[in-house]
Amino acid sequence: MTLPGDRHYTVELHASAERVPQIRRILAAHLRYWDLELHIPPVCRGVAELLTNVHRHIGPDARCVVELRWSGRHLTASVADEGPRLPKLRSAAGGGLATVAALSDSWGTCGTPDGKVIWFTRRVEATRKSRLTSRTPLRSVPDAKGQPAVPPAVPAEPLAEPAPEAAPEAAPAAAAAAAPASSSGVLVV
Repeated sequence: MTLPGDRHYTVELHASAERVPQIRRILAAHLRYWDLELHIPPVCRGVAELLTNVHRHIGPDARCVVELRWSGRHLTASVADEGPRLPKLRSAAGGGLATVAALSDSWGTCGTPDGKVIWFTRRVEATRKSRLTSRTPLRSVPDAKGQPAVPPAVPAEPLAEPAPEAAPEAAPAAAAAAAPASSSGVLVV
């Protein structure tokens, strides 16, 4: 399988409650574009949980950076903020980091000079898209209504003008005159 190369998306925003649904839609669009439709619900829910925590613990005007990175095998989502305190997983039940931990294969936090980053990863491979059409076009059955089964042959030479109607006694003479023409490969009708 060919790996898609490192794909990356970053957006900076204020952690207001109104922005969370908008960021979910933006992330879902990127995941769809990367052919990762099956991972849209857990990734968007995890990022929404992290954004809600920024809003709740730091404030609605706190700046944060949401980042998605897909290496072809792992999808990493992270939220960086300016809060100085690193979060801790208090219990396995409930929301917050417990939800992020349940939705991911791994997660963690790290301090930065400006605050902290909280990230989570999922093992992901690109979905294989099945073809919507067959490789070779299917034969179609021609519509027989009002159409001839075989197209009329186009003569190589223009047709000779029809002979004037002769009397019944002249019919054998006309047939004898046409005989040499039929021997040359051209049929005169």
